[in-house]
Amino acid sequence: MNDQLLIECKFAVSDAGEIEGKAWEFASADRIGDMIEPKAFENAPLPIPMLFGHDHNDPVGSWTEATIKEGGLHLKGKLLVDDLPRAREVRALVKSGAVRGLSVGFITRKAAPRKGGRTIHSLELLEASLVTIPMHPAARVTSAKSAIQALAIADAINRAAAHFKG
Repeated sequence: MNDQLLIECKFAVSDAGEIEGKAWEFASADRIGDMIEPKAFENAPLPIPMLFGHDHNDPVGSWTEATIKEGGLHLKGKLLVDDLPRAREVRALVKSGAVRGLSVGFITRKAAPRKGGRTIHSLELLEASLVTIPMHPAARVTSAKSAIQALAIADAINRAAAHFKG
């Protein structure tokens, strides 16, 4: 079985295409109730293909670092902006805030059911995609600073407006 879990991520991208983000938050389940243990990502082979929208025919770069820190799986890589027009398009989408999510594609090797979902103990990580609508609410691109800062300001304004309305 090939499970693809969409995870909203915090990430950012530089003009050179360098990108990083949190691909999985360990403390909470995704939108379908699945949780993944940190050790499940320990043997992730690098580099990991970077796809757009889980389309195996749309590679846009590669993830060269995968670290488990701050309660999640963090990825760092590079969009191939010097070589692929599509990678430049994806960089523009990330920088604008239109694409903010990360999603991991994997094969489940070992899982156990739990109330509301399952706990995945072992998996084979196949790819990590940039996506528009992620499954996990804590997975985001963290390094497209201008877009991330603008989104944070807009979020603060929306929270303030809601506070004054209510």
